[in-house]
Amino acid sequence: MKYQSLYRISVIVWMSVKFFLQLERFRRKSRHSWDQERWQKLLKKQAKEYKEKAIRLEGLLVKLGQFLSTRADILPKVFLEEIEDLVDRVPSFSRDKAKQILEEEWAADVQEVIDNLSDRPIASASIGQVYRATLKSGEEVAIKIRRPNIRKIIRADFQALRIVFWLMDKFTSYGKQLDLSRLYEEVRHVIEDELDFKKELKNGIHFKERYSDSPGYRVPNYVPEWSTKKVLVMEWMEGARITNLSYIDEKAINRRELARKLLKGYLEQLLQEGQFHADPHSGNLLIQEDGTIVFIDFGMVGHIEARDALSIRKLITGIVLSQYRDVTEALDELRFLLPNSDKRQIEKAIQTLVTLFIEQDLTMMDEDTAEQVLKEVQTLVNKQPIQLPSEFAFLGRAISTIVGILYTLDPEIDLIEEGKPIVQEWINREKSADPRYDPKKLLKQFYARISSIENPLDRLSDEFTDHRQWEENLKKTEIRSKSMLWNKHYAFILFSLSFIGFFVSLAFEIQSLFFPTVISSGITLLTLFTVSAMEKRLWLKKEK
Repeated sequence: MKYQSLYRISVIVWMSVKFFLQLERFRRKSRHSWDQERWQKLLKKQAKEYKEKAIRLEGLLVKLGQFLSTRADILPKVFLEEIEDLVDRVPSFSRDKAKQILEEEWAADVQEVIDNLSDRPIASASIGQVYRATLKSGEEVAIKIRRPNIRKIIRADFQALRIVFWLMDKFTSYGKQLDLSRLYEEVRHVIEDELDFKKELKNGIHFKERYSDSPGYRVPNYVPEWSTKKVLVMEWMEGARITNLSYIDEKAINRRELARKLLKGYLEQLLQEGQFHADPHSGNLLIQEDGTIVFIDFGMVGHIEARDALSIRKLITGIVLSQYRDVTEALDELRFLLPNSDKRQIEKAIQTLVTLFIEQDLTMMDEDTAEQVLKEVQTLVNKQPIQLPSEFAFLGRAISTIVGILYTLDPEIDLIEEGKPIVQEWINREKSADPRYDPKKLLKQFYARISSIENPLDRLSDEFTDHRQWEENLKKTEIRSKSMLWNKHYAFILFSLSFIGFFVSLAFEIQSLFFPTVISSGITLLTLFTVSAMEKRLWLKKEK
């Protein structure tokens, strides 16, 4: 029955409507007295129901659960804890069915192509499952086979999602803040691409060539002649999950060096190329016994388009030169602002944040004060229609996932120090014919600006003049050492990019993300979008 379109649509739509009604009812009852314990219980109950439905129906619910399971910036912790094992609990389909699909795709008997096929899949996910096999040539390979009927299932699920988005647009406040029709099309495009293994083959070959001259990193070879839209054949790669600390210690691999290598290998994807691995969870990152990092599974690949790179550069320049209109225009070009947004109000909020960061540094405030500042900033734009383009959502998810892995490998990793050489290389390479966009010159102007600070709060927006107590708090703190100013050479680029993360948080009205998002700019590019609770605690401990 779960394969019937009408049944799937009705179950998904009703569950979504029920969740919205429950949340709205709770908010109305708690308008004057918020009960956090009851709120947590409600979220946990909804998460359990979502997971139960996802395991039973499979399809898009599992895929969305996989996406959301690493997004502490979107969903509360209690919800994430319930769905974190969702992907691992996806039931597998039979070996006989797998052989049938192979024969249909290859138009040949399985034994004509391979000598053996593992009795059970070595991995099973929402889109497909993987078997180990040996080709007639003797080469050990992994064969990824698409789930039967998955395209039909996903098609029905997207019909349900379209209905849910329509209801949100008509009856909730989210429709006024998000371009839901566009978001729907973007999500559908990403998922449909992942259903086509020919596209994953192309992505895999791209990354194979990209890392061919990079010692310490590997990408499997692919076998195009036996790969189709439903079957992907690639070299078998030995190794363990990169978060398998027992294996790492057993092989005497230095955890800190491994974390540095992973940071370098992944950060270079974000800064130096147009494509990045958008699904770098621990199952897609292997560690071999000699310390080599293996990237696998390129079904979900993100793209930073050339036009977006120019807009990001414009954003950086606008911040450095105090040209806040340019910053707002850059956010508009990056598709965060909808046509009816009040760009003047957003410009004011940006000016306030930039001034606070550059002239006083939010990290010098206590958390409560900084969060109060950011609440005031939110009041300037919380009625503005801000959307989250899917390409940045996937970038945010990828970054948050990598950060979690880095801290698992080395809880004391200093991301500023480790990221400096990579950012410096980007600075040296990304020169523009237009001298305004030369990163080296921008760094000099930025350094001159932060070095000539006299009165930190003189130019704050009028919206914050009532908060005189901040001045008293800030006067108690000494200006940081010259080393901190040097760090800001690098941090300014990261801070500029973190405005994207700030607008991600506004798009979802995530109060808990405001403070971490802005301070993250002084820490590392890897926290542009999300800072988990663990990262936040580590940072606060370090600051004390």
